[in-house]
Amino acid sequence: MKIKREFPAFTVSKKGEREIKSGHPWVYDNVITDQPDECENGCIADVFSQGGKYLGSGFYSEKSKIRIRLLSNNANESFADSFFQRRVKYAIDYRRTVLGDDLSACRLIFGEADGLCGLTVDKYGDILVTQVLSYGIDKKRDVIYKALCDELAALGVSVRGIMERNDVAIRELEGLQQYKGWYKADFLPQPPSPVTEMTENGIVYTVDVENGQKTGFFLDQKYNRLAVSKIAKGKKVLDCFTHTGSFALNAAKGGAAHVTAVDVSQFAVDTARENAVKNGLADKMDFICADVFDLLPELAQKGSDYDLIILDPPAFTKNRKTVDSAKRGYKEINYRAMKLLPRGGYLATCSCSHFMTGELFVKMLKAAAADAQVELKLIEARRQGPDHPILMNVPETDYLKFYLFQVL
Repeated sequence: MKIKREFPAFTVSKKGEREIKSGHPWVYDNVITDQPDECENGCIADVFSQGGKYLGSGFYSEKSKIRIRLLSNNANESFADSFFQRRVKYAIDYRRTVLGDDLSACRLIFGEADGLCGLTVDKYGDILVTQVLSYGIDKKRDVIYKALCDELAALGVSVRGIMERNDVAIRELEGLQQYKGWYKADFLPQPPSPVTEMTENGIVYTVDVENGQKTGFFLDQKYNRLAVSKIAKGKKVLDCFTHTGSFALNAAKGGAAHVTAVDVSQFAVDTARENAVKNGLADKMDFICADVFDLLPELAQKGSDYDLIILDPPAFTKNRKTVDSAKRGYKEINYRAMKLLPRGGYLATCSCSHFMTGELFVKMLKAAAADAQVELKLIEARRQGPDHPILMNVPETDYLKFYLFQVL
């Protein structure tokens, strides 16, 4: 018999029950077998098994195929404001543990991995950048934003502004509008400039939190960039898909003889060049605006000599339907890089697509190496930084694959 609860009750199939018990927080519409006739969009809803066993509670979404995003399996939880305040505190405490006291540039909240489904919060100095992909979280964002500012204030860190980057199409699947701009509240000062500076690994970057890609920067590669910097000393480096120059700058700072940074976007190339000047590294670097797929074979024809090539492309696939096409793209650039490198050269290569699994990525790398008639000696296999934590039962949180090889 179902326990008495104040929230709307949903019943799921055996399949749905298994998925919830495995630890995954998403309840899809196709596993729901019974639900109330009317339910407020974004409300808290309870989920029960066919036998009436309480399985958990979360945000209900009337439009999304992810009908309920589970927040807790505590039958005594009331989901008052204090619940969301605690989740924010836990998230910040975790980062202080795994990152130390330097929270100047990091991801403060990583959605499901921090028990706040559909919410991303990045910190760049005294600016927070948020993205909300859940109707329920959207209704609670005032509470969450205030809690973020309060928790940081307790650490002596002031927040000058909160930029909302809700300019992504996936919000429409939740019945939410797209927009971007400064969040306005009494506890925040007048909005600052959206162009700010951040420091990572001792390198200063200009970050545009309003118009830059994602939330303005890719924070998940922080320690992977350090890994590259450690092997770059004395080497001639080619950084492909450089964006604002982060891998290239780490290589230059690590003592590379010379670094060439490449991106198809002229704006990205210009920003990377500005970052090089800002950090006193411009004399060790040059910049090319080009399509990497075209450039790599051109460099091979010219007989260009690089000791280290870095491949950090954007996600070639964002759904299962395009995985085969993505594999071909990844194989092409990795094959070209392996052919361009001398025996004993080094390759840093990554994929930021969840759908390009680690198994698929490794299989692709082996096939590219076979075609290039080289062997790969593994130096390191890495993932995203610890401020982007992976829940082992939620594969969607495990997306970044990073490998360092020597080419033999």
